[in-house]
Amino acid sequence: MTFTRDHLQRLAQGRILVVGDVMLDHFIWGHVRRISPEAPVPIVEVTKEEFYPGGAANVARNISPFSPHTHLMGRVGKDMAADKLRALLIEDQVDPNPLLVHETLPTISKARVVARQQQIVRVDREKLLPQSDAELAEVEQRLRQLAPELDAIILEDYGKGFITEKLMQLVSKVAAEHKLIVTVDPSPRNPLPWAGVSLVKPNRLEAFAAAGLEDHLLPEAPLENSELLEVGRVLLSKWNVASVLVTLGEQGMMLFERDQAPHHIPTRAREVFDVSGAGDTAIALLTLALAAGFSLEDAAEISNHASGIVVGKLGTATLTPDELLAAFN
Repeated sequence: MTFTRDHLQRLAQGRILVVGDVMLDHFIWGHVRRISPEAPVPIVEVTKEEFYPGGAANVARNISPFSPHTHLMGRVGKDMAADKLRALLIEDQVDPNPLLVHETLPTISKARVVARQQQIVRVDREKLLPQSDAELAEVEQRLRQLAPELDAIILEDYGKGFITEKLMQLVSKVAAEHKLIVTVDPSPRNPLPWAGVSLVKPNRLEAFAAAGLEDHLLPEAPLENSELLEVGRVLLSKWNVASVLVTLGEQGMMLFERDQAPHHIPTRAREVFDVSGAGDTAIALLTLALAAGFSLEDAAEISNHASGIVVGKLGTATLTPDELLAAFN
């Protein structure tokens, strides 16, 4: 497809709510020159620290450079991490008002210590608890308030407890009432029946696991890979959805639709430095393009170009409209 500034202006009209497990990413960068005398571990001399919205918040952060109509719903605690996350979201022009505050659970945070572009250790702060009925009622109230101002909803599941079957059913019901697109980035730790959503976007590992099939990494091209084609057929039936988009890393993406031949989109990545966050970018730009009225194949092409850009960056990266435009040209 061709992609111009007119297309960017179309994307800017998309109104998206991201619903899911929100986190705060903390990166500690430094140098390693010696081993600690206290234990056989490296001593990291810190040179800089950076904080980013993580999890579902990173999905919203990927949308906001393209559209000023980006909202985020998830669960945070009453702590400094939540304050930091809200400040970052406001800075990124993401609306944090739909966030729910839990009285006792901490805001999920992940601190990564990195030296010489290698991650040395990761420190997680989280306590997993399924969403309560009281929280679900609060979600419904906020969702119904926002729904008239939306075009699409993304369910971003990291298996941390916020996305449940009841929530999925609620989102599907409200979306149907307001004719909203619903896309899903699933978690293998939280298998749910996704009937009622518009599209599910697993990666290759998640797709094979959900289909109950083993991936023998056949050397054939994706459109000739019998195992991959069977995965698409099984998932369309199992999840009872109209579309499944499987991200394939260096092989790009494969789009499966009911009553349509599978469609392969080759990768646009030139160099791969870091794949973390690439799935977030993929679901973000795919859904935004669908909300802006692009066809499913064109939306997948836009998503593929966007993912190809962020894997060439280190850390939880995003991209700009100009970078996306340049990638097409």
